[in-house]
Amino acid sequence: MAIKVILLIVFFSVMVGIGLYCRRHATDVNGFVLGGRSVGPWLTAFAYGTSYFSAVVFVGYAGQFGWKYGIAATWAGIGNAVLGSLLAWAVLGRRTRIMSQHLDSATMPEFFGARFGSKSLKLAASAIIFVFLIPYTASLYNGLSRLFGMAFDIDYTVCVIVMAVLTGVYVIAGGYMATAINDFIQGIIMIFGICAVIGAVLASQGGFLAALEGLAQVPVDASAGPVAAPGVFASFFGPDPLNLLGVVILTSLGTWGLPQMVQKFYAIKSESAINKGMIISTVFALIVSGGCYFLGGFGRLFSDKMQFNPDGSIAGGFDSVIPTMLSGLPDLLIAIVVILVLSASMSTLSSLVLASSSTLTLDFLKDNIIKDMDEKRQVRIMQGLIVVFIAISVVLAIIQYKSSVTFIAQLMGVSWGALAGAFLAPFLYGLYWKKTTKLACWASFLFSTVVMVANIFVRSSFPALLQSPINAGAFCMLAGLVIVPVVSLFTPQTNRALVENAFSCYDKKVTVRQSEALGDQVD
Repeated sequence: MAIKVILLIVFFSVMVGIGLYCRRHATDVNGFVLGGRSVGPWLTAFAYGTSYFSAVVFVGYAGQFGWKYGIAATWAGIGNAVLGSLLAWAVLGRRTRIMSQHLDSATMPEFFGARFGSKSLKLAASAIIFVFLIPYTASLYNGLSRLFGMAFDIDYTVCVIVMAVLTGVYVIAGGYMATAINDFIQGIIMIFGICAVIGAVLASQGGFLAALEGLAQVPVDASAGPVAAPGVFASFFGPDPLNLLGVVILTSLGTWGLPQMVQKFYAIKSESAINKGMIISTVFALIVSGGCYFLGGFGRLFSDKMQFNPDGSIAGGFDSVIPTMLSGLPDLLIAIVVILVLSASMSTLSSLVLASSSTLTLDFLKDNIIKDMDEKRQVRIMQGLIVVFIAISVVLAIIQYKSSVTFIAQLMGVSWGALAGAFLAPFLYGLYWKKTTKLACWASFLFSTVVMVANIFVRSSFPALLQSPINAGAFCMLAGLVIVPVVSLFTPQTNRALVENAFSCYDKKVTVRQSEALGDQVD
């Protein structure tokens, strides 16, 4: 217990200290929200990765999908690395950085408003972000509570409040730069932590080959699907490849439309930083996300330590799988796991509250509710909204816990599905295609939000495949990629001068050194 407490105190002290140190970078809106658009590749890549992976992935998704699909769940981690990191950076990184600066937009709603010349579109995007980031934030606390309860036997409410207060302190003090530096430190902890935990868990089962052989001997039950065969949990694609594909799409393609993820590209420093950041981010995702799902794939080997309900379901839900797997580890490793998940959760939480507060201030309140806000007042309002946003999410997390609604993956699935489904296609086409229209954006916004809200309240009326929030979210993302171009072809085009101005940034002439680019003339 002394080791755990000491590590926690050191961890929290460093996080808060960095927040206070970075106050000088957070004196204006550009510095507070984007770090002055001067953040290097390592900080940006780690900020992207740590915002991507949280307790939701480590506890919720790894436990649920590892149990359902066995070792094949690792495909979700590979998809996160290739589709969610590598291709996201390659396709979105450079164009987002250039056009967002050209349009002077610091948030995704500001981008939509400037790109399509629509104030109403900006306000709608702001409202969607604020509403649907809240369930995602509540899910972070839930995952953290499981591990804190296992390691410290501390009341859930205390865990939530302490984490929320400390995260709020360093985000309010140092803004984006404090978040980015802390994300870098937290990312290093996550990398070493997940490697140590995987090694310890596999060692407890006799090593990798012995664990894989044991997984192949696990008897098939009803939860594995009607066509599952013996040894399927140790197979390449697992018992249910179609639903596994839905998980890969939601958790990987979703990053392309999530405001807290895309905003990382707004702040990156230079062209070379984008190329370096792309590689760093991909490797980070492969280790952390791939490691989480790989670890979860061995969850059924620990079924003798779990309690089951009369209907055969796991007592406490899938969220109890990973904590059960880790409960037998030495105290030092458990302390590392707690710091690992705390790092993942706090980095994601800081990203969410910064995205939400900046969106509400710059896109909703500024020039609409409050006229003539100067820079300092905008920063103060954002800092105040961070407190409000954290308070709301804490209350919801506690209510959720008290009412025994504990499925992390479902909460995150609804949030990711609504946000990424609404924004992915309009943002992607807005960067690349001049004929994208305002009404096409509205169609994407409405379709995804209506489908995901309906999935919450009338899920049983959905087709069997889409009753899962995971699959419904993946469907919304893919549908948006079809809806936006189709609607754009049949609706009035955006003002031509506005479009040409937006895309002129890609044709702007710049001067570079001879060592960086060759000229067209030959001597």
